[in-house]
Amino acid sequence: MADSVDSTDEDGGFFTRDKLLLAVIIVTGIVLPGLARRFLGEAGYDGVGAVVFVLGYAGMIFLVWYGWIRPLELTGPVDR
Repeated sequence: MADSVDSTDEDGGFFTRDKLLLAVIIVTGIVLPGLARRFLGEAGYDGVGAVVFVLGYAGMIFLVWYGWIRPLELTGPVDR
């Protein structure tokens, strides 16, 4: 029975480790900087909150690019 579970993950099941990690990075890259921005804004540090949000969001985009998009080998059509 364990073999069938392993084979579905390798065959591209919906909840693979890469997909879950990607979802966690995206959610934390939006939610945590957003919460920090709100709390800093309520404390009177609206500019600092905006910088924290931009850096957190940009960091998330960089991680997604570095981990999932950069390794792809995208090529155009090959002449035959």
